[in-house]
Amino acid sequence: MRVLNRVGPVLAPRWPSLDPDNMLRAAARAAKSDQFGDESFLDALPVLLDSIAREADLTWLGRVMFRQSLLGFLQNRFSVYRYRATHPEVADVPIERPVFIVGYPRTGTTILFNLLAQDPANRVPLTWEVQFPDPPPESATFTTDPRIAKAAKVFEHMDAMAPSFASIHEVGADLPQECMPFLAQSMLGPQFSVSFNVPSYQAWVDAQSHAPAYTYHRHFLEHLQSKHMKDRWVLKSPVHLRSLDALLTEYPDARIIFTHRDPAKIVPSLASLYYVIHGLASDAVDPCALGQQTTAWWADALDQATAVREKHSDKAGQFMDVQFEEIVDDPVAVLGRAYERFDIPWSADIAGRMHSFLDNNPRGKHGSHRYEIEDFGMTLGQIRERFDDYCRAYDVRLVL
Repeated sequence: MRVLNRVGPVLAPRWPSLDPDNMLRAAARAAKSDQFGDESFLDALPVLLDSIAREADLTWLGRVMFRQSLLGFLQNRFSVYRYRATHPEVADVPIERPVFIVGYPRTGTTILFNLLAQDPANRVPLTWEVQFPDPPPESATFTTDPRIAKAAKVFEHMDAMAPSFASIHEVGADLPQECMPFLAQSMLGPQFSVSFNVPSYQAWVDAQSHAPAYTYHRHFLEHLQSKHMKDRWVLKSPVHLRSLDALLTEYPDARIIFTHRDPAKIVPSLASLYYVIHGLASDAVDPCALGQQTTAWWADALDQATAVREKHSDKAGQFMDVQFEEIVDDPVAVLGRAYERFDIPWSADIAGRMHSFLDNNPRGKHGSHRYEIEDFGMTLGQIRERFDDYCRAYDVRLVL
């Protein structure tokens, strides 16, 4: 990475271009499409690129990474709408009573998601099909599609550049993928602020209506399910907390598992994750500033989620609150209760598949994630004060 950042500007001083028109044309050529749905998503491009130029402090390789990331999201969006234009029937199959796992990161959302993926009746989006959705995956070749190997190569490169990443968050081509990458194709999610320092762009996103993001979310799921579907969709992302109202508007019959944990165990860990990711693209990552941004954004997200639940008190039966300690003790039992609450068929076979997954994937198999709260300019008192309302609202156990 250091060598590339030294020689890149010399060998390719005019590349990569971050001109929005250049990238739109490149994505359209790659997708063989000029279809992109709701044009409002174009409003985000100049805001994002201005934030990248002023705030992200990217290395040459960071510019390459940003361009490739944005091109990938744009190309996927163009491809989805190209296919939709020639196959309008994809919109004819409804998405009913999807299950969403939300909750702050590091609260057990990933293990619950992975366990739910063991139920043969559950349709979860896998990383390879989210990264390369064109054409829609087919049931006959779902486990042998060549895009699986293509996606695996991407993660091999990531492991080489950031060997510590797997100990923080496991990724893989054939693992369940959360919703954030395809929400990014609406240009209204936090994907770019997770990867790059773009606070003004994220502030702009937070001020927008998220309705277009969830319209695209549905269109993306309709695309994926058009040739490979099961009984129900199971989806996951902590970022839904920030836009829970838009989610419930788009999916009014959604069933939602909301996980909870002491924020003092979460916020520094999450800041550490962002620090590793930002460090791939910039040599000037400020851990204290990142810590403050992380605290503020996620605390606001939890406040908004709580307000939305109060607003939609008539949907209380569609939520199930779960404490992290319950998940650590027996995640399969937690999901057994969720199936009962949401009237989903449960069986000994499903429980057995989940237990087998746990046996084959022990906690911490990729190593431990080490960090210090002080590294990110935080104190326990500050975290306790900012998240006090959340902890009281959900009776969160404080362990530090």
